[in-house]
Amino acid sequence: MKFSVYQVSRKGGRPINEDRLGYTYTREALLLVLADGMGGHPEGEKAAEMAVQAFTRSFRRSAQPRLANPAAWLEETVLAASQAIVDYAREQGMADNPRTTAVAVVVQDGQLTALHSGDSRLYWARQGHLVQRTRDHTYHDKPELFRHLPQDINRSVLFTCLGSDSAPLYDLTGPLPLHRGDRLLLCSDGLWSVMADDEVAAGLHGQPLKDAVSQLAEEALVKGGRHGDNVSLLGVEWDTEDHFAATELIRPEALAADAVVSSFDDAAPAQAGDLADFDEAAIDRTIAEINDAIRRTARRKLS
Repeated sequence: MKFSVYQVSRKGGRPINEDRLGYTYTREALLLVLADGMGGHPEGEKAAEMAVQAFTRSFRRSAQPRLANPAAWLEETVLAASQAIVDYAREQGMADNPRTTAVAVVVQDGQLTALHSGDSRLYWARQGHLVQRTRDHTYHDKPELFRHLPQDINRSVLFTCLGSDSAPLYDLTGPLPLHRGDRLLLCSDGLWSVMADDEVAAGLHGQPLKDAVSQLAEEALVKGGRHGDNVSLLGVEWDTEDHFAATELIRPEALAADAVVSSFDDAAPAQAGDLADFDEAAIDRTIAEINDAIRRTARRKLS
């Protein structure tokens, strides 16, 4: 695998940032995940953290170094994540459950498989044009399901999420083949609520991934204004030929024999400017450097 990835998360005009996002991978599989804690319910940020943790921890256990069935794994994991949030609320004696949306993508064998629940989106762009985007679980984005409803209903309201007492509804995408240079963008509604689909696709084109993602985030913050939502973006360029300086903190404890690497510590809020560009050779070099450091430390302790 060869890819570049860049993530940014900004609070916008909200009191706190309830978005969580990150990525982790082995030599043969890549996971991207983003969750947006829902306002109007308690501890949305906790629900988002738990969702991202459920996906990343399960991936680390299951991708050895690949997933046997990415679609089945995504389905199983989203249900487990939602149940974990429900269990947490019961343990804490909460009157209302924390809730979150989620979108997760697995890239394996050069193919994309994605799952989403709620209105956190995946955009898939090629040369500045939209190949596909996920459809939100709202009455507005899936009108064919709700023709019988009265016209005056609030059609932007979500009808599913993680953390409700009923199992979440979700949509699966793929597996579908990626082309060299394809760009994927996972985002919270702080982006798409103020930008049209074509603007997002065009914004992903024509400049390095880091600059494209950063510019989209800044534009969303400006358009959202002082009352704008949290803006979180996780962008990937597949089979890229660009080379950017990696700034990811690689944690030795996350690197086992299968070289699982994470850009974050179990769903901490992403920091603006988290950029990485990886291929198999880079992973091998990193593992060798860490193993050398471990051996040197062991020798010093023995002496």
